[in-house]
Amino acid sequence: MAKLYFRYGAMNSGKSTGLLQAAFNYEERGQRVLLAKPQVDTKGEADVVSRLGVTRPVDFLIPHGVSVLELFRRHAAVEDPDALVDHVDGPVPPVACLLVDEAQFLEPGQVDDLLRIAVLDGVPVLAYGIRTDFRTRSFPGSARLLEVAHSLEELKTICRCGRKAVFNTRAVTDAGTGERRFVFEGDQVAIDGVEVTYESLCASCYLRESGGRLG
Repeated sequence: MAKLYFRYGAMNSGKSTGLLQAAFNYEERGQRVLLAKPQVDTKGEADVVSRLGVTRPVDFLIPHGVSVLELFRRHAAVEDPDALVDHVDGPVPPVACLLVDEAQFLEPGQVDDLLRIAVLDGVPVLAYGIRTDFRTRSFPGSARLLEVAHSLEELKTICRCGRKAVFNTRAVTDAGTGERRFVFEGDQVAIDGVEVTYESLCASCYLRESGGRLG
């Protein structure tokens, strides 16, 4: 039986890089994959963007309130085989794997659809994302993935001090002084940009920067 996999880690743990590597591995063996990500993730627009500089367009974006199962089945169907050019002789293969980037932004019901794709359609689903926000609170999509995924795998990265990083922090830069400071209040979703950046820290460094605050 195909499975739903959740591969999670703090910021800069190589999640998008791992997704792109997994896609390459499938395609190197002549297998077809589909890539998707939540539409709310505007970083890279319709691309999966690795911090190593590698990018690749997704096959479809996932808006809020939309069935991922229906989106997947629509894009998995080959309505015009002649429009798809396969790199091996023979018919276009069925989808061998669905890869989802930034899965923490999914709604719980959309995560349930990922499980349905794996179990009912027999297609493995590899979802990549982070567990918690800069306030150490779970994203709804990540919380549901931790509840229903067949397999959980932590992708590790290190803090500035050399310890294992487990928490994500948000920093803002003052436009006037250029001073960068960590913040621990605000909306859960704020994509990387000029004014907002993120850094992954170990528990000790996080507590020091937050003054002992969690959540």
